[in-house]
Amino acid sequence: MVVRIKKTSRKHLGQRRWGKGNIKNARGSGDRGGTGKSGAKHKWTYIVKYAKEQIRRKGFFNKNATEKLETIDIAMISDMARKSKDAKPTIELSGYKVLSDGMLSKAVTVKASNFSKQAQEKIKKAGGEAVKI
Repeated sequence: MVVRIKKTSRKHLGQRRWGKGNIKNARGSGDRGGTGKSGAKHKWTYIVKYAKEQIRRKGFFNKNATEKLETIDIAMISDMARKSKDAKPTIELSGYKVLSDGMLSKAVTVKASNFSKQAQEKIKKAGGEAVKI
């Protein structure tokens, strides 16, 4: 079989540096270009000791992003209120947003991170309170 393209490694046989010029060039760590902290073993130990947050991190992190709240419906809150024995129970839901699906059977004080407008109206109609934490 005819070889049409010769390997570049064959062209450089017998040379100490391929395209780096003199043997003095490309001698130190300045030759590595853009490898950063990932290039050598001693830098890796630095990362393990002082910068653990860089390990297995991918992409960017938006510092301005808001927390994603979990949702809960008024129907679930009314189930919780039925199970409690108090006349006007207080339900604390930190990290939740209350949505307006369902109906309230009795007056409840709900403390949550956020409320939809319709959920606030339904809680007030039932004689309860909607308090933001």
